[in-house]
Amino acid sequence: MEQILHTLHEFVWSPGMLAFFLLTGIYFTVQSKFYSILRIKQWFGQTLGSLFKNPQIRNTKETQTVSQFQSFCTALAATLGTGNITGVATAIMAGGPGSIFWMWISAVLGMMTNYAENYLGITYRYKDEKGQWVGGAMVYIEKGLGCKWLAVVFSFCCIGASFGMGNMVQGNSMANGLKNVFQIPVFFTAVASAVAVAYILNGGMKRIAVCTEKLVPFMAGIYLITACGILIACRHRVGWAFWEIIKNAFTPRAACAGVGGYQLKTIIQTGISRGVFSNEAGLGSSVIAHAQSDVEKPEIQGMWGIAEIFVDTILVCTVTALVLLVSGVYRPEICIQNFSTGIENIDGTTLMARAFGSVIPFGEELLVLSTLLFALATMIGWSCLGERTAVYLAKEKGTKIYKWLYVAVAFLGCMLAPAMIWELSDTLNGLMAIPNLLALFLLRREVQYPKK
Repeated sequence: MEQILHTLHEFVWSPGMLAFFLLTGIYFTVQSKFYSILRIKQWFGQTLGSLFKNPQIRNTKETQTVSQFQSFCTALAATLGTGNITGVATAIMAGGPGSIFWMWISAVLGMMTNYAENYLGITYRYKDEKGQWVGGAMVYIEKGLGCKWLAVVFSFCCIGASFGMGNMVQGNSMANGLKNVFQIPVFFTAVASAVAVAYILNGGMKRIAVCTEKLVPFMAGIYLITACGILIACRHRVGWAFWEIIKNAFTPRAACAGVGGYQLKTIIQTGISRGVFSNEAGLGSSVIAHAQSDVEKPEIQGMWGIAEIFVDTILVCTVTALVLLVSGVYRPEICIQNFSTGIENIDGTTLMARAFGSVIPFGEELLVLSTLLFALATMIGWSCLGERTAVYLAKEKGTKIYKWLYVAVAFLGCMLAPAMIWELSDTLNGLMAIPNLLALFLLRREVQYPKK
């Protein structure tokens, strides 16, 4: 079974698939005249920069929709998960520091890919019988391309990804961290995760939006403050860490005597796939949350998509990578290509906990608590994405089945082996991306860009 999964993973994340992601991002970046890079002031001012100037961005008067900021937080909750902590660590473990450079590349190009997804998501969305928005890649595939069967394929892949990336990975990272640092049995974490997810899911989209609106700024703030404190304490090594990332992005090197070296293919593949895992640009998933917004102009929600990638990967993932490198905890010999075959069998959460604990008092405990919050936020955010996809497939009948399955998977994810779960989730991501990237390419001429 593991060999079959590994073979499928290698096929899905082949060089052709990586090129598809990059070329899609390059197209929209060039077509927009490098909007995400050259007009940062405009998109930042319309999104995060306007939170305290325009109260309508934070609140909405409609009972069946959510505000721009709430939809942004829900989308960010789905992306800003353990991929930003454990995922970054596993990227470095599997591909070395150079993989972070390719994570940056996927993020910079992914900004405009995410913009295009959200633009099409707002353009083609519609309201269901309860007055709630139904939108996402499955909707613009059906209505934009007139291809219902492909929309259904995407929907099933999205639901599968919600079980994998959005649920099992998060619970597994949380359970391992609590077990290794606080000696909390995995079974207890599994039960608590299932109960928490069941409670929030039972409250519907509004409860999810309210939870993420409060949770995301709090958890991101605590994590970034702690991580930046570590970088300040180790500031003499920050420049070296950046150089290691850039130097190893193009130069495969032997990890240690007697052990195989990093291959350039592994570095690039790991960086891009983990980048996609973290920010989801090109998957078509986060647009489901963005489509719930009360925004009228698709350009505005597209800008929120750019801001999402910026916060998720450029900011949080970079800080995580730097902390791991400057702490001195990371050593190539403990994690060669496949961390299950390294000299020391160690998961990403434990490695990051050691990095935090090596610099500040109670660092391990703070990191595990941060991982817990990130994981819970992602499980909440992805429950929204999966539920709205279930509504698309089977209306309200599908949501009840989906909720029960999601709660069950939340329990099971805590109990499985980390390496298998990461590979399964990466595979499901790739399968979901194929129909979405195809739709973006075919609908590319419909995407319009903000005027000055």
